[in-house]
Parts: sequence; C-alpha cells; structure tokens
Amino acid sequence: MALLDVFIVNVAVPTIGAELHATGAELQLVVAGYAITYSVLLITGARLGDLFGHRRVYLAGLALFTAASLACGLAQGTGELIAFRLIQGAGSAVMIPQVLSLIQRNFTGEARGRALGLYSAVLATGAAAGQVLGGVLVSADLFGTDWRPVFLVNVPVGAVLLALGARVLPRDDARAPERSHRLDLPGLVLLGAAVSLLTVPLVLGQEEDWPLWSWLSLAAAAVFFVLFCAYESRLARRGGTPLIAPRVLRHPGIGLAIFRIMAVMAVNGGFLFTLTLHVQGGLGYSALRAGLTFAPTAVVFGLVGLTWRKWPASWQRVLIPAGFVLAAVSVAGVGLALRDGRGAGFWLYAAFAGVGVGLALGFSPTLTRALATVRPEDAADASGLLATVTQLGQLIGVAAFGTLFLNRLESLGASEAYTSSDALLVCMFALAATAATGAVSGLVRRRR
Repeated sequence: MALLDVFIVNVAVPTIGAELHATGAELQLVVAGYAITYSVLLITGARLGDLFGHRRVYLAGLALFTAASLACGLAQGTGELIAFRLIQGAGSAVMIPQVLSLIQRNFTGEARGRALGLYSAVLATGAAAGQVLGGVLVSADLFGTDWRPVFLVNVPVGAVLLALGARVLPRDDARAPERSHRLDLPGLVLLGAAVSLLTVPLVLGQEEDWPLWSWLSLAAAAVFFVLFCAYESRLARRGGTPLIAPRVLRHPGIGLAIFRIMAVMAVNGGFLFTLTLHVQGGLGYSALRAGLTFAPTAVVFGLVGLTWRKWPASWQRVLIPAGFVLAAVSVAGVGLALRDGRGAGFWLYAAFAGVGVGLALGFSPTLTRALATVRPEDAADASGLLATVTQLGQLIGVAAFGTLFLNRLESLGASEAYTSSDALLVCMFALAATAATGAVSGLVRRRR
C-alpha cells in the first residue's frame, strides 16, 4: 500500500483537478505531498521502532495511514486533500521501516533471504501496480465517486491488516537494549531540513519554471546534508546514538547498494511518470487504458522478484549488472516502439516486459544482499536508510525526467502525438543511460 500510494494518484489527477477546481501547483502537492513527508520521516520512523517496539510502532503507523486514507477519500477541498496526504505519508514512514526490522530480527539464514526477497518484490511492484489500480478505479467510477476510491481502497485492507497484525506479529521484547537510547532530535532536524530542501524544489520546480528559490533550496540541501553527516559522526565518536550509525554506511556493499537502488528507482519513477504523460496526453488514452499499459511491467517485476533466488547458481553473480543492461535496452526499446505516435505492437509489449525483468533484477537482489548480512542491532538504521534512498530515487526520477519530457515537449511547440513521441524518445534514451550506470558501477567498485 505504501509504495502503491506514491503512484496511484497519477492517473486520477485530471479528475481530481476538475472536481475540486485545483490549480497545477495544488495538484503537484496532492501527488508529491505524500512523498515529501514519507521521505523526510522514514529514518525517524525506523528509530521509533527501536525506541518503542517494532510491532507497536508498525501497528500505530498502519492505523495512521488507514485513517488518513479515509480522510483523503472524504476530502471536500484541495487544501484538505493535501493536508491528509501529508499525514498519509507520515503514516507510511512510521510503518514501512518496521517491516524490514521485524524481518531482520525474526528470521535468520535462508529464511531471512526468502523473506527479504519477498519484501523487495512486493515493494517495487507497488509502483507499477499503483498506475494499473489507479486507472481501473478511476474508470470504474464506483457509485459515482470518481477519484475517491484510489484512497478509500486502503481502508478495508488496512482494517484487515490491523486485526491480523495484532494477532500474528511477534511481541516486542521489553528488555531490548535499544529502549534506553534517546531519539537523536538534532539529527532529525538536520536530516528533515536537508530532505525537505531537496524534495520541495524537485517537486515544484518545473511547475514554477525553476525560480531562484528552487536553486537556493537545492544548494541549502547540500549544506544541511554535510552538517548532518558531520554531526552524526561527532555524536558517534562521543558514544551517543546517532540517527544513522556511521558503521552502517561503512558496512561492505552498502555504498554500492545505495547507488544502485538510487539508480534503479530513478529509472522506475521517471519511466512510469513520463510514459503516463505521453499515453494520456499524447495518445489520448483513458485512465483505464493508461493504467493497464503498465500491467506487463508490474506482473513481470513481481514474478522475477519472487523467483530470482531459485535461478541457477551460475547466474547469480551477473544478475544485477545483467538486469541493468536489460533495463537500459528495454527502456530504449519502448521509446523506439512509440516513436511513430502509435501505442501497439508485439515489440512494445516485449519491451515493457523487459523493463520489468531488468528493474527487478537491479533492485531485488541488491536490496536483499545488502540487508542479509547487516547486524540485527543495525537493522533499523539500515532499513530506514535504504527505504529513504528508494523514495528519494523515485522523486529524483520523476522530477529530472519529467522536467526533461515537459521541456522537450514545450520546445517542439505542439501537443500532437508525434511530438509527444519525440519528447518521450529523448527521455527513454536518457533513462537508458542512467540504467547503464548501474551496470558499470560494480566494475568500478571491484577495481577499487
């Protein structure tokens, strides 16, 4: 639900704008307000699990997310919807890190690997599934409710999960040593400021034509990230409890995993966003057809994420770089298949499937292998860190490649299907180049 809700609103935006008379900036905040609080609070959510118990905090986050989803579905104005989306993102940030921490603390060996593989498959499939489900729900117009089911669908699911979670999740250990640790409030403020200063201009910069404040905000974000790292290192040397333990960043493979997850999620976010703009704007697809366009990618992504561990042992070492290469070729293939302004054909659907396979192999093994050897006491920090990287990668992909698409479309001076196809082709080639960096990143690391 958490990853699905990043994207489920995309295909509902035109309907929301028409019913609530929202401006372009307001619609941007409806889509991105969730992602902003989600990314800002993820690491804090992980630490809250250490302080108060992962089971208890998970259920609290799930309850907050479910209640906020209900409020979003019942909102009567754009301001209300934006506010409730911010709260919904906070609920996700509290809930999601506990999943990884519970896996890390309750599974070992092969069982942990299987659980992490399942987690990564479900996590990443949620992005593409959000587009599909959003299109289905908006087109169905259940009981004349237009866009509201894209939020209300979370309510029965959340209620069932709350009931099941209270029964089956392992009880928190009151003697856990982390309970004596205090929340790193200065670190939280510095990190929250850094992430906010980064994400807000990425979300609103294109809509506002990249004013001066957006560039100043990005520069300030870099300063606050440096201050955060310096403070955390100093706190660790003094024997305190930093928000992110420096030893987690020094753990073998974490740095490479951060880069690869950032790359694969940027490609994923940019691919879904720009293709949605093209098929709904350039090709004139309905919300249902636009959503179903992503079905091959979502289905294949999930299948590969669930089965890659069972593939031949001789393939395992090359799965990640091969996945990035396949993603690069397939993304470029989607652009070439759509370059004539049409949206059909065998090669297009083959390319969609290739994107799903490639991104799954770039993401699932990377996340699973990075977390499989992390010590239990570092589980919360590692899960919060990689979940934050996942979300920031999505945001950067949407902002960077969405800007490239819109600027290219504007420079072409028209909105016909073939001009939209030209803009899409440029974006697909840029996405392919980004995926290629993930393939070569391991070679650079190995040489060093």
